[in-house]
Amino acid sequence: MKLALLGHGRMARAFEAHATAAGHEVGAVLAHVEACAAAQVPLVEGTTGWQAQEAAVRQVVAERHAAVVYGANFSIGVNVFYRIVTRAAELLRGLDAYAPFIEEAHHAMKRDAPSGTALVLKDILLRGSGRGDVPVATTRAGHIPGTHRVGFDSAGDQILLTHTARSRDTFAAGALLAAHWIAARRGRAGMYAFTTDVLDDVLAPCQRT
Repeated sequence: MKLALLGHGRMARAFEAHATAAGHEVGAVLAHVEACAAAQVPLVEGTTGWQAQEAAVRQVVAERHAAVVYGANFSIGVNVFYRIVTRAAELLRGLDAYAPFIEEAHHAMKRDAPSGTALVLKDILLRGSGRGDVPVATTRAGHIPGTHRVGFDSAGDQILLTHTARSRDTFAAGALLAAHWIAARRGRAGMYAFTTDVLDDVLAPCQRT
């Protein structure tokens, strides 16, 4: 595939190395959704903090018959973690003794806090537990690739679920998977969530065995 990178930060550079090693051609391009839509180029969007503009993005995608895969986190492990947390919240719904909480830690250079992944986890817990709020604790220090903990705390015990990223390679591999997925559906317009649309296809063979 020929791939265009929108931006060239740490994550983009990790993706570039991963894609190049796999034999793909990568160009670093400063552009945005409208440019990709106008050129009919499928877009894999992994930045966070754009949800306030989601309606406008969807309008552009619909009007231009474009294709976008989006996600706060492209790690397959994190997206499986979302499903584990969803099930845990369902199991503990109604058990008020267990209070949910989130802890997340990343390297000192990460600007957004809480992380997009933590915000997704919070939304999962809010919907699953039926509570009015879920506290999120944030740490930015050193070179931590990314750690997310979801806990359910009671007076007598605590349930703790943890996902720890060892390197950025896991995110790069997921983004490349998303690029393969959307490229294979050329001509199929729309906005697709990595955590559901893409991952459902990826996990389907595993769930049938």
